[in-house]
Amino acid sequence: MRDAGYFHQDSGTLAELEALTARRLEGAQVPLAASLQKNVPIYDMGALRTHLGDTSARRDLMAEWAWVLGQGPGVLVLKSAYADTAPIDRATAVYEAIIAREKAAGGGGADHFAAAGANDRIWNSLQKLCLDDPECFALYFGNPVIDAVCEAWLGPFHQMTAQVNLVRPGGKAQSAHRDFHLGFQTAEVAARFPAHVHALSAIMTLQGAIAHCDMPLESGPTQLLPFSQLVPGGYMAYRRAEVAAYFREHAVQLPLQKGDALFFNPALYHAAGDNVSSDINRMANLVQVSSAFGRAMEAVDRMAMCRALYPALLRLKAGGQLDVAGIDAAIGAAAEGYAFPTNLDTDPPVGGLAPETQAAVMARALDAGWTPEAFEAALQAHAAKRVA
Repeated sequence: MRDAGYFHQDSGTLAELEALTARRLEGAQVPLAASLQKNVPIYDMGALRTHLGDTSARRDLMAEWAWVLGQGPGVLVLKSAYADTAPIDRATAVYEAIIAREKAAGGGGADHFAAAGANDRIWNSLQKLCLDDPECFALYFGNPVIDAVCEAWLGPFHQMTAQVNLVRPGGKAQSAHRDFHLGFQTAEVAARFPAHVHALSAIMTLQGAIAHCDMPLESGPTQLLPFSQLVPGGYMAYRRAEVAAYFREHAVQLPLQKGDALFFNPALYHAAGDNVSSDINRMANLVQVSSAFGRAMEAVDRMAMCRALYPALLRLKAGGQLDVAGIDAAIGAAAEGYAFPTNLDTDPPVGGLAPETQAAVMARALDAGWTPEAFEAALQAHAAKRVA
């Protein structure tokens, strides 16, 4: 068996995708949904909000949501997730001021899966809203509906992050993709993770979008391919041309209203759509919520370790006492080898899906034979970019 336990460039075949996405969701499978549209269950939170106050009813609802996100179509819509949209309007005003402020300062967030252009992005909109208007933050994120769907997929103690995406008329669609974690890695890096970690990646994060305005189809709401999260090798497959073409032909879109929320499995093939409207500035707050379990047991000062280790590695490399594999292993034990979390305003994914890691800086320094002083300067500069 080729690369048993690992996926490769050809994993996640088009035949698998066709077979899995041919499934149809039946109403009996989602008894609490108000309707089904294009294989997506629609939940009327105006009618279901009282379920959240009853322990048994809440668990029944969350169990249904978890099934939809995992074994079902992988996506659901929560109509009227915000019974009162005043906090959304207030947050929109704050976000528009942040966009103007960041543009004036020469900023503007890059997008992982779309070309620069008419779109505006606010990285870490969670923190920025909280610091700019704490009361608005409390009213906006103090939402039991949003909290419940996050708990349904991730369990308690989950960690919220958010990024605003504003797509103006003429804004272009993203390419089809999967999301954080493995969706934010290159194919080469993703292939290094064993198959069981590909499965784990999808249950460590929940992806959502909170509609800050009405989003008719011409405004380009998210394109979705129900059941595509079930393709085992999908973190490899979505990058291939034939898969992207199938997505373009078969993806569905659902209109949303201000105050609705869309949530989906991060392994679902999806992409923001083209805004072909003449006058709709499509704003969504994209929430990426993480499991509480995605953390190490101890707090480690890896910068201090890198600083101490680098001169030793220079000597050992020069003396032939450590080969390339040994050096890589030593760097991996000491340096931070993962790009996230970071401050994407100052440490954006320029030229790729993820920013450069501390371990990559160290490896680059050793390859070039930098002095310890030069490495220290690069280490400090790298750390400074990541500060929130």
